[in-house]
Amino acid sequence: MVMAGAWYLQGFAMFSVIEKATGRWIGRLGPWYPEGWPGTEVGWGLVRDCWGRGYATEGATAAMDWAFAELGWTEVIHSIAPDNHASQAVARKLGSRNRGPGRLPPPFEDSPVEIWGQTRADWSARPAAARGVSHARG
Repeated sequence: MVMAGAWYLQGFAMFSVIEKATGRWIGRLGPWYPEGWPGTEVGWGLVRDCWGRGYATEGATAAMDWAFAELGWTEVIHSIAPDNHASQAVARKLGSRNRGPGRLPPPFEDSPVEIWGQTRADWSARPAAARGVSHARG
């Protein structure tokens, strides 16, 4: 219900990720900016058995393109737990850098988090190949 409310109130929210081969819902990713959040985020959360297949990187790349071009965002962050090395690797592939510790709003205020991110200028300066541009799949 939270995502539906965000679509209604803000005009954006995370997208469901459906595995093409199976039709199975495997998670969500995309733009996210709830009240009190430390910045405009493109985040991801996938079921563990689908990690390492490139879904988070490909989806986040498309979501960042969309957030910068269509939503007019000037920066994107990723809120990542300090021990979540898989998400840190995705953030690095996207060209984001660790900006240091952050703080999330209640009820997450006691969860340690690092803020990774980059500006629209940083994103635009990367060659298209480095951004993984080529979202089309045959």
